[in-house]
Amino acid sequence: SGALFFIVGILYEQRHTREMADYGGVWRAMPVFSALSLIVVLSSMGLPGLNGFVGEFSILLGSMNGAEFGANPWIYTAFATTGVILAAVYLLWMFQRVFMGPLDKEENKKLRDLNKGELAIMLAFLLFIVWIGVAPSGFFNLTEPAVGKLVELGSWVSTVAGP
Repeated sequence: SGALFFIVGILYEQRHTREMADYGGVWRAMPVFSALSLIVVLSSMGLPGLNGFVGEFSILLGSMNGAEFGANPWIYTAFATTGVILAAVYLLWMFQRVFMGPLDKEENKKLRDLNKGELAIMLAFLLFIVWIGVAPSGFFNLTEPAVGKLVELGSWVSTVAGP
């Protein structure tokens, strides 16, 4: 998600490295940044009440009900579910390595917490993360016309292309 890239950008701006092994203990140096990053990570894992859950649940439900996938759509749903689980494991592993543990690297002790601009952007991300997670119908109502056109186009392409 865009918020995860923003998180990496904030760290890279200060340390000029993207290697997870170069971090550790960031929570102690940047507590506000770390707490907000945790919400973003939990969202990407699909925690209920956050936007990732709405997206993942919708995709899994759609794959289970997709007659276009053939006689056994549950196979595709099982693959997708495996992907969701592996992504959650990786995100937890990443968060533990970067944010938790001792603050034992000198470079990390110099990290500053969010400035006002970065905080405003993080809060904007979090606004949408929570809004879509708590009240997804508002978001779906906004996107439904465009999605409907894409579905129509997909049906037309399958008709023209044939089986």
